[in-house]
Amino acid sequence: MSARCVVIIDTSILCVWLKVPGLETCGPDANRWNFSRVSREIDAAIQCGHTLVLPLATLIESGNHIAHAPHQRVETARRLTELIGKSADQETPWAAFTDQSELWAPDNLKRLASDWPDMAARKLGIGDATIWDVARYYDKMGCEVELLAGDAGLAGYQPSPRPPSPRRRSRRS
Repeated sequence: MSARCVVIIDTSILCVWLKVPGLETCGPDANRWNFSRVSREIDAAIQCGHTLVLPLATLIESGNHIAHAPHQRVETARRLTELIGKSADQETPWAAFTDQSELWAPDNLKRLASDWPDMAARKLGIGDATIWDVARYYDKMGCEVELLAGDAGLAGYQPSPRPPSPRRRSRRS
């Protein structure tokens, strides 16, 4: 049996996918993401049966970008709230937010508070640090993790691919 595959969507990718005015592309010139590319990646993940994960930081940051967009705030906010509802209801292919709840437990928040200043020195924001925590959480659960990120710094924290599981040989009697 293969491991469950999850695709974690970061803020920049979600903003492109939602068509947030002013944030229609992300990533460096050599790895530019636009709506078409993001849609293809997400559609392919859905077709493969992968689970899509919206970290809370992604929702909060995207919501802030939408609220400060120059226009189409209500329409874009409705697209985001539709995804929030699907995640809350665990509607396939969306993961439930409760899957991430232990990341907000006191011990984990204290670890974040301890670790984040060094991450900030490497220009990793606290939102990105929590998105990385979501990736590590699913990785530790044995899932194959893809971090869909337009930010090269965050994408660099992609968990390493798992080696294939050895196949058992059947014993013939």
